[in-house]
Amino acid sequence: MAITETSRHKLPLLAVSQAQKEITHNEALVRIDALLHPVVVDELSTPPAISDPEIGKCWLVGATPVGEWSGKAGQIAIWIGGGWRYCLAVDGMRIRLQSATSDRVRSGELWIAAPAIANPANGAVIDAEARSVLIALLDHLRAIGHIPV
Repeated sequence: MAITETSRHKLPLLAVSQAQKEITHNEALVRIDALLHPVVVDELSTPPAISDPEIGKCWLVGATPVGEWSGKAGQIAIWIGGGWRYCLAVDGMRIRLQSATSDRVRSGELWIAAPAIANPANGAVIDAEARSVLIALLDHLRAIGHIPV
């Protein structure tokens, strides 16, 4: 049985004696371009109105997608000009969400964002307040795999 795609990001592989190899090769390049240090414009459930000059822009497909994105929840949608390509996220993958100027990390079936952590302010017992902020920060760093559990 011939292997036709890579295991991690499902990039198409060239086959021996394959006609029009440039199509398969170009498809792989489009996906590599989107997935190498991925940046998405926004998280949406409805495909945006977009034109060909915006080729290469990506969106994170929301939890309840409709239209062309139906059934693609959690995937990265790449505009290739005249249509969409979709990439499945792998566990541990990190994306930059431009609209929120923050990162998301894939964990299981979810994209995890860093929690909002308020700065310590006043408080009767400053140590207790500071400790809870530090615990929240450590919990987040553990959840995204930056420090061991």
